[in-house]
Amino acid sequence: MGRRRRRKQLPTEPVEAEIESLTHDGKGVAHIEGKATFIHGSLPGERVRFRYSGRRRRYDEGRVIEVLNASPQRVQPRCDQFGICGGCSLQHQDPEAQVVNKQQAMLDALRHIGKVAPAEVLPPLVSGSSWGYRRKARLGVRFVPKKGGALVGFRERGSSFVADIERCHILHPRVGELLPQLRLLIDQLSIRDQVPQIEMAMGDETCVLIFRILATLCNDDLSKLDQFARQHRLEIYLQEGGPESVRPLGEGGVALTYELPAFDLRFHFEPSDFTQVNSDINRQMVRRAVAMLQLNGNDQVLDLFCGLGNFTLPLARSAGSVTGVEGDIGLVARARENAERNGIDNTSFYTANLYETLENEPWLQRRFNKVLLDPPRSGAQEVLPQLPLVGAERIVYVSCYPDTLARDAGILVHDLGYRLISAGVMDMFPHTTHVESIALFARS
Repeated sequence: MGRRRRRKQLPTEPVEAEIESLTHDGKGVAHIEGKATFIHGSLPGERVRFRYSGRRRRYDEGRVIEVLNASPQRVQPRCDQFGICGGCSLQHQDPEAQVVNKQQAMLDALRHIGKVAPAEVLPPLVSGSSWGYRRKARLGVRFVPKKGGALVGFRERGSSFVADIERCHILHPRVGELLPQLRLLIDQLSIRDQVPQIEMAMGDETCVLIFRILATLCNDDLSKLDQFARQHRLEIYLQEGGPESVRPLGEGGVALTYELPAFDLRFHFEPSDFTQVNSDINRQMVRRAVAMLQLNGNDQVLDLFCGLGNFTLPLARSAGSVTGVEGDIGLVARARENAERNGIDNTSFYTANLYETLENEPWLQRRFNKVLLDPPRSGAQEVLPQLPLVGAERIVYVSCYPDTLARDAGILVHDLGYRLISAGVMDMFPHTTHVESIALFARS
């Protein structure tokens, strides 16, 4: 029986380092005795003093304890729990510099993974404010007597513990400034140690909080929740099991809506539906996607991973017809309802798993000269071979993960005969390392 490998002891004394660059997940890169070291809380060009937090065979990790020479990009974080809370990791960097780094991360992925480069790099889409933008979030809840009661917020970085924060600056203020009151509410419930999560879902006006509960609420609990909702002009839902168990605290529920004024559209959605977290960037993103497709009344458009019609309905304002395909049957139902509510009659919707065999799908028997793709993090690799077969001449790809965009761009260019015309980032999640991007492909 082999001997167990002894874990290396971490150096206890602080070490100084020059930060050379930034990883795509926001860590500074230094080399200590030739070994790559990723240092949380540092920026390129800085000299820092750090303490080791982990050692691996190929790299080490550390955390800044003092900045000796600060980068011009460094700013004072708003949150006093920055560096502990895992909700965001770039508050110490100027927002404009964040966007520049995200654009470079996308371009690096395209070059290294897809072996492609866009003919044009698009100007980034940025919001008027990088604070208070987030309208969808899942917050951890934990009752911790040693901390004085319940904690509500994002989890600590690399931990299951909930960060002890009084205010979240990236959440919409309707919730971001309500954390102390939420903590007090949890403390007063009989099942205060059986509420692991609160999910926030917000439209243009109405805000819903979904309380995940692992035990039955008593009448007094229900009364306290109802009173809280009235006092703070919120709607409360309960979730006792899976997503299908989400239900309003009272009778009937509420209609959540958001608008796309440029297209005279209003969308209805359920609290547990997927919607974009940043309404300002979403409006800009939809306008850019529609413009990139250069639509006219003769175009037959295919919108894959269409969700509740966020792109489908705006596209339908200019195209001859738009077909939306989505794997979630509930979102497809919402898309149909939204088309009807907005008086749009040139759309059709289908439910299909776009990661499985599609050859028998009826919508694939048609021709589409333009396509919009908005896949999840895993990308759209499985459906790409179908695009030239249906006649796609122009493709707009909206991505939430640069590595899979780059992989799929390589397939479209090197295997399927398309050119990468343009690409750019959209700062959907300021102060985080999340990179949202958009790219245009056309037939050679």
